[in-house]
Amino acid sequence: MQDYMIRATAADDSIRAFAATTKQMVEYARQAHDTTPVCTAALGRLLTGGVMFGSMLKENKALVTLQIRSDGPAGGITVTADSHYHAKGYINNPHVQIPLKANGKLDVSGAVGKGTLTVIRDIGLKEPYVGTINMPSSEIAEDLTYYFAESEQIPSSVGLGVLVDRDWSVRQAGGFILQLMPGAADEIIDELEKRLSSVSSVTTMLEEGKLPEDILEELIGSFGLQVTGKHEVSFACNCSRDRIERALISIGPGDIQEMIDDQKPIDVGCQFCGRQYRFDTDALRRILAIQKQK
Repeated sequence: MQDYMIRATAADDSIRAFAATTKQMVEYARQAHDTTPVCTAALGRLLTGGVMFGSMLKENKALVTLQIRSDGPAGGITVTADSHYHAKGYINNPHVQIPLKANGKLDVSGAVGKGTLTVIRDIGLKEPYVGTINMPSSEIAEDLTYYFAESEQIPSSVGLGVLVDRDWSVRQAGGFILQLMPGAADEIIDELEKRLSSVSSVTTMLEEGKLPEDILEELIGSFGLQVTGKHEVSFACNCSRDRIERALISIGPGDIQEMIDDQKPIDVGCQFCGRQYRFDTDALRRILAIQKQK
């Protein structure tokens, strides 16, 4: 089944909701970065949150970047998403392995460590909007919940989950975001809080065969759920040989000359998707010539 997300409203538009299944997107990231299970879970959660966050952007070329800087062994995570249901991302140290929690769960917060979550929204203006919070839990879903409340003043509930199989492949991945709109009645807030406290985890619901529609039905169906859109989501990177070449042009001519003197081709990988681009000595000479013209 292709990954997808749905947008919805409930309680006469007092609740805005998003839910997604992202197994294929997270599995793509796992293979691209060769992540260990705990790193797959950490990166997968932020990718899932990011693609739903990106869908909130209205501008055609808008981008949102979620950047975790932390002191854990995973070394931080970066995810970028656009308004067309695409996301890409990487984790700094993808091969980290740490013990499971006492309950047998992957210790995402232990791998991530303490730090900050920065959200950069580029909607085409001169300066992007930047908001930063100290992460309260490093479990990622709770940190995004806190970000929405603190930086955007939108009471929200974020649920994210990644289940890794015995062979380290992604068995389930997905999530939801619920947001209360201005003017939501107190009784709606109280009932929603009760409902959220009693539901199963995201991965449990996905393991039970629930689709994004079913997840939102379980969460807010009693408020009159109205699905307003359904869209495929995917891991997508806009890297290209030209982009990598421009990056090489920006480094010092001395470094390029050293590469040429080595008489060996170099391979340059995209940090987001891992795709490799090879430049032989002729290509490097051309880059050096361009540098000298500047």
